[in-house]
Amino acid sequence: MSSLSMDVELFSFVEQYAFYSSSIILIIGSIGNILNIIVFLNRKIFQKNQCVFYLIIESSLNTTQLILFFLMRLLTEINHGINLANQSLLWCKLRTVITQPITLLSFSVVCFAAYDQFLSTSHRISLRQMSTYKSAQCLTLAAVCLLVTHSILFAIFLDVNSSVGCTVSNPIFYRYYQFLYYPCFIGIVPISISSLFSFLAFRNVRQLVRRQVPIVRRRLDRQLTAMILIRTVIFVILILPYTIDRLYWLLLDYTHMESLILEIIFSLFNLNFAVG
Repeated sequence: MSSLSMDVELFSFVEQYAFYSSSIILIIGSIGNILNIIVFLNRKIFQKNQCVFYLIIESSLNTTQLILFFLMRLLTEINHGINLANQSLLWCKLRTVITQPITLLSFSVVCFAAYDQFLSTSHRISLRQMSTYKSAQCLTLAAVCLLVTHSILFAIFLDVNSSVGCTVSNPIFYRYYQFLYYPCFIGIVPISISSLFSFLAFRNVRQLVRRQVPIVRRRLDRQLTAMILIRTVIFVILILPYTIDRLYWLLLDYTHMESLILEIIFSLFNLNFAVG
Protein backbone atom coordinates (compact mmCIF):
# COMPACT_ATOMS: atom_id res chain seq x y z
CA MET A 1 0.00 0.00 0.00
CA SER A 2 1.43 3.38 -1.01
CA SER A 3 2.05 6.14 1.52
CA LEU A 4 -0.45 8.34 -0.30
CA SER A 5 -3.29 5.82 0.08
CA MET A 6 -2.35 5.30 3.73
CA ASP A 7 -2.51 9.06 4.31
CA VAL A 8 -5.93 9.17 2.66
CA GLU A 9 -7.22 6.31 4.80
CA LEU A 10 -5.79 7.90 7.95
CA PHE A 11 -7.41 11.23 7.10
CA SER A 12 -10.74 9.50 6.51
CA PHE A 13 -10.48 7.58 9.80
CA VAL A 14 -9.60 10.75 11.74
CA GLU A 15 -12.55 12.61 10.25
CA GLN A 16 -14.92 9.78 11.14
CA TYR A 17 -13.49 9.53 14.64
CA ALA A 18 -13.83 13.29 15.16
CA PHE A 19 -17.42 13.39 13.94
CA TYR A 20 -18.71 10.33 15.80
CA SER A 21 -16.85 11.13 19.03
CA SER A 22 -18.25 14.67 19.06
CA SER A 23 -21.74 13.26 18.37
CA ILE A 24 -21.52 10.78 21.24
CA ILE A 25 -20.10 13.39 23.61
CA LEU A 26 -22.88 15.81 22.61
CA ILE A 27 -25.63 13.28 23.37
CA ILE A 28 -24.19 12.03 26.66
CA GLY A 29 -23.09 15.47 27.83
CA SER A 30 -26.36 17.21 26.98
CA ILE A 31 -28.41 14.58 28.83
CA GLY A 32 -26.12 14.73 31.87
CA ASN A 33 -26.00 18.53 32.04
CA ILE A 34 -29.75 18.91 31.57
CA LEU A 35 -30.42 16.35 34.31
CA ASN A 36 -28.07 18.29 36.60
CA ILE A 37 -30.00 21.50 35.96
CA ILE A 38 -33.36 19.80 36.57
CA VAL A 39 -32.20 18.25 39.86
CA PHE A 40 -30.63 21.47 41.15
CA LEU A 41 -33.69 23.56 40.26
CA ASN A 42 -36.26 21.17 41.71
CA ARG A 43 -34.62 20.15 45.00
CA LYS A 44 -35.64 22.62 47.69
CA ILE A 45 -32.41 22.13 49.63
CA PHE A 46 -30.40 23.46 46.66
CA GLN A 47 -32.43 26.63 46.13
CA LYS A 48 -30.65 29.96 46.65
CA ASN A 49 -27.37 28.18 47.28
CA GLN A 50 -24.49 30.06 45.65
CA CYS A 51 -22.42 26.93 44.94
CA VAL A 52 -25.40 25.28 43.24
CA PHE A 53 -25.88 28.51 41.28
CA TYR A 54 -22.38 28.08 39.88
CA LEU A 55 -23.06 24.43 39.05
CA ILE A 56 -26.25 25.37 37.17
CA ILE A 57 -24.40 28.06 35.22
CA GLU A 58 -21.62 25.61 34.36
CA SER A 59 -24.06 22.94 33.18
CA SER A 60 -25.82 25.50 30.97
CA LEU A 61 -22.52 26.73 29.50
CA ASN A 62 -21.30 23.18 28.94
CA THR A 63 -24.45 22.21 27.04
CA THR A 64 -24.13 25.28 24.84
CA GLN A 65 -20.46 24.58 24.19
CA LEU A 66 -21.11 20.96 23.25
CA ILE A 67 -23.73 22.05 20.73
CA LEU A 68 -21.36 24.64 19.23
CA PHE A 69 -18.48 22.17 18.98
CA PHE A 70 -20.74 19.65 17.26
CA LEU A 71 -22.07 22.22 14.79
CA MET A 72 -18.52 23.30 13.92
CA ARG A 73 -17.56 19.66 13.42
CA LEU A 74 -20.65 19.11 11.28
CA LEU A 75 -19.74 22.09 9.09
CA THR A 76 -16.24 20.67 8.68
CA GLU A 77 -17.72 17.29 7.74
CA ILE A 78 -20.01 18.91 5.15
CA ASN A 79 -17.03 20.87 3.81
CA HIS A 80 -15.13 17.60 3.17
CA GLY A 81 -12.86 17.86 6.20
CA ILE A 82 -11.83 21.47 5.63
CA ASN A 83 -12.25 23.86 8.56
CA LEU A 84 -14.25 26.88 7.39
CA ALA A 85 -12.39 29.09 9.87
CA ASN A 86 -9.26 28.55 7.80
CA GLN A 87 -11.05 29.87 4.70
CA SER A 88 -13.43 32.58 5.87
CA LEU A 89 -12.18 35.56 7.90
CA LEU A 90 -15.73 36.26 9.11
CA TRP A 91 -16.17 32.72 10.44
CA CYS A 92 -12.63 32.80 11.89
CA LYS A 93 -13.54 35.85 13.99
CA LEU A 94 -17.13 34.83 14.72
CA ARG A 95 -16.11 31.41 15.99
CA THR A 96 -13.73 33.02 18.47
CA VAL A 97 -16.25 35.61 19.69
CA ILE A 98 -18.83 32.87 20.33
CA THR A 99 -16.81 29.95 21.73
CA GLN A 100 -13.96 31.65 23.58
CA PRO A 101 -16.01 33.47 26.28
CA ILE A 102 -18.10 30.33 26.89
CA THR A 103 -14.96 28.22 27.36
CA LEU A 104 -13.27 30.73 29.66
CA LEU A 105 -16.47 31.37 31.62
CA SER A 106 -17.00 27.65 32.12
CA PHE A 107 -13.44 27.34 33.45
CA SER A 108 -13.94 30.43 35.63
CA VAL A 109 -17.15 29.05 37.12
CA VAL A 110 -15.30 25.88 38.18
CA CYS A 111 -12.84 28.12 40.03
CA PHE A 112 -15.64 30.28 41.49
CA ALA A 113 -17.46 27.20 42.81
CA ALA A 114 -14.32 25.84 44.47
CA TYR A 115 -13.52 29.23 46.00
CA ASP A 116 -17.09 29.74 47.22
CA GLN A 117 -17.18 26.30 48.80
CA PHE A 118 -13.93 27.13 50.60
CA LEU A 119 -15.52 30.32 51.94
CA SER A 120 -18.83 28.73 52.97
CA THR A 121 -17.11 25.90 54.88
CA SER A 122 -14.50 28.08 56.58
CA HIS A 123 -14.34 28.20 60.37
CA ARG A 124 -13.94 31.99 60.14
CA ILE A 125 -17.22 33.89 60.25
CA SER A 126 -15.78 36.76 58.18
CA LEU A 127 -15.00 34.37 55.31
CA ARG A 128 -18.37 32.63 55.50
CA GLN A 129 -20.09 36.03 55.27
CA MET A 130 -18.33 36.65 51.95
CA SER A 131 -20.13 33.67 50.44
CA THR A 132 -23.57 34.93 49.41
CA TYR A 133 -25.96 34.27 46.55
CA LYS A 134 -25.84 37.91 45.45
CA SER A 135 -22.03 37.96 45.38
CA ALA A 136 -22.09 34.84 43.18
CA GLN A 137 -24.44 36.59 40.74
CA CYS A 138 -22.31 39.75 40.68
CA LEU A 139 -19.07 37.81 40.19
CA THR A 140 -20.56 35.81 37.32
CA LEU A 141 -21.93 38.94 35.63
CA ALA A 142 -18.56 40.69 35.95
CA ALA A 143 -16.82 37.65 34.44
CA VAL A 144 -19.28 37.61 31.51
CA CYS A 145 -18.63 41.28 30.71
CA LEU A 146 -14.85 40.90 31.01
CA LEU A 147 -14.62 37.72 28.92
CA VAL A 148 -16.91 38.96 26.14
CA THR A 149 -14.81 42.13 25.87
CA HIS A 150 -11.64 40.02 25.84
CA SER A 151 -12.96 37.79 23.03
CA ILE A 152 -13.92 40.80 20.89
CA LEU A 153 -10.45 42.32 21.32
CA PHE A 154 -8.95 38.93 20.57
CA ALA A 155 -10.98 38.58 17.36
CA ILE A 156 -9.81 41.96 16.07
CA PHE A 157 -6.27 40.60 15.67
CA LEU A 158 -7.30 37.35 13.97
CA ASP A 159 -6.56 36.79 10.32
CA VAL A 160 -6.64 33.93 7.82
CA ASN A 161 -3.15 32.86 6.75
CA SER A 162 -2.81 30.69 3.65
CA SER A 163 -0.31 28.36 5.36
CA VAL A 164 -1.65 28.05 8.94
CA GLY A 165 -5.28 29.15 8.61
CA CYS A 166 -7.06 31.17 11.30
CA THR A 167 -4.37 32.72 13.48
CA VAL A 168 -3.32 35.90 15.31
CA SER A 169 -1.69 38.34 12.90
CA ASN A 170 -0.40 41.03 15.28
CA PRO A 171 3.08 40.04 16.60
CA ILE A 172 2.57 41.70 19.99
CA PHE A 173 -0.81 40.09 20.53
CA TYR A 174 0.61 36.80 19.32
CA ARG A 175 3.06 36.93 22.24
CA TYR A 176 0.12 37.41 24.58
CA TYR A 177 -1.59 34.48 22.88
CA GLN A 178 1.58 32.41 23.20
CA PHE A 179 2.77 33.17 26.72
CA LEU A 180 -0.37 34.26 28.61
CA TYR A 181 -3.60 33.06 27.00
CA TYR A 182 -2.92 29.33 26.74
CA PRO A 183 -0.52 28.91 29.70
CA CYS A 184 -2.62 31.05 32.06
CA PHE A 185 -6.28 31.33 31.06
CA ILE A 186 -6.67 27.87 29.52
CA GLY A 187 -4.25 25.98 31.71
CA ILE A 188 -2.25 26.95 34.77
CA VAL A 189 -4.58 29.49 36.40
CA PRO A 190 -7.92 27.57 36.37
CA ILE A 191 -6.20 24.27 37.19
CA SER A 192 -4.27 25.80 40.12
CA ILE A 193 -7.15 27.83 41.56
CA SER A 194 -9.74 25.06 41.34
CA SER A 195 -7.34 22.48 42.76
CA LEU A 196 -6.21 24.68 45.65
CA PHE A 197 -9.62 25.81 46.86
CA SER A 198 -11.35 22.47 46.37
CA PHE A 199 -8.65 20.88 48.53
CA LEU A 200 -9.00 23.62 51.17
CA ALA A 201 -12.79 23.21 51.14
CA PHE A 202 -12.39 19.45 51.59
CA ARG A 203 -10.12 20.10 54.58
CA ASN A 204 -12.66 22.54 56.03
CA VAL A 205 -15.47 20.01 55.71
CA ARG A 206 -13.52 17.44 57.70
CA GLN A 207 -13.48 19.94 60.58
CA LEU A 208 -17.22 20.70 60.48
CA VAL A 209 -17.92 18.14 63.18
CA ARG A 210 -16.01 20.35 65.63
CA ARG A 211 -18.34 23.26 64.90
CA GLN A 212 -21.95 23.55 65.99
CA VAL A 213 -23.40 23.25 62.51
CA PRO A 214 -26.91 21.85 61.87
CA ILE A 215 -26.83 18.28 60.57
CA VAL A 216 -28.70 19.21 57.36
CA ARG A 217 -26.25 22.01 56.58
CA ARG A 218 -23.31 19.76 57.42
CA ARG A 219 -24.53 17.07 55.03
CA LEU A 220 -25.16 19.64 52.30
CA ASP A 221 -21.67 21.12 52.68
CA ARG A 222 -20.10 17.67 52.54
CA GLN A 223 -22.13 16.71 49.48
CA LEU A 224 -21.33 19.92 47.60
CA THR A 225 -17.65 19.81 48.57
CA ALA A 226 -17.37 16.22 47.35
CA MET A 227 -19.03 17.23 44.07
CA ILE A 228 -16.67 20.17 43.61
CA LEU A 229 -13.62 18.06 44.45
CA ILE A 230 -14.60 15.32 41.98
CA ARG A 231 -15.40 17.95 39.34
CA THR A 232 -11.99 19.55 39.85
CA VAL A 233 -10.14 16.24 39.54
CA ILE A 234 -11.94 15.46 36.29
CA PHE A 235 -11.37 19.01 35.08
CA VAL A 236 -7.61 18.77 35.64
CA ILE A 237 -7.33 15.32 34.04
CA LEU A 238 -9.22 16.30 30.89
CA ILE A 239 -7.82 19.81 30.39
CA LEU A 240 -4.15 19.14 31.15
CA PRO A 241 -3.36 17.15 27.95
CA TYR A 242 -4.82 19.92 25.76
CA THR A 243 -2.88 22.59 27.65
CA ILE A 244 0.39 20.66 27.31
CA ASP A 245 -0.24 20.11 23.60
CA ARG A 246 -0.90 23.79 22.93
CA LEU A 247 2.15 24.85 24.94
CA TYR A 248 4.29 22.36 23.04
CA TRP A 249 3.00 23.63 19.70
CA LEU A 250 3.36 27.31 20.57
CA LEU A 251 6.64 27.33 22.44
CA LEU A 252 8.51 24.94 20.16
CA ASP A 253 6.83 26.15 16.96
CA TYR A 254 5.99 22.55 16.15
CA THR A 255 3.28 22.86 13.52
CA HIS A 256 2.68 19.20 12.62
CA MET A 257 1.61 16.34 14.85
CA GLU A 258 -0.25 13.17 14.13
CA SER A 259 -3.81 14.26 13.45
CA LEU A 260 -5.31 11.31 15.31
CA ILE A 261 -3.43 12.23 18.51
CA LEU A 262 -4.65 15.79 18.18
CA GLU A 263 -8.25 14.65 17.77
CA ILE A 264 -7.99 12.37 20.83
CA ILE A 265 -6.63 15.28 22.89
CA PHE A 266 -9.43 17.54 21.67
CA SER A 267 -11.98 14.82 22.46
CA LEU A 268 -10.72 14.81 26.07
CA PHE A 269 -11.02 18.61 26.09
CA ASN A 270 -14.55 18.35 24.70
CA LEU A 271 -15.39 15.59 27.20
CA ASN A 272 -14.75 18.06 30.03
CA PHE A 273 -17.95 19.88 29.03
CA ALA A 274 -19.89 16.63 29.10
CA VAL A 275 -19.03 15.63 32.67
CA GLY A 276 -19.56 18.99 34.35
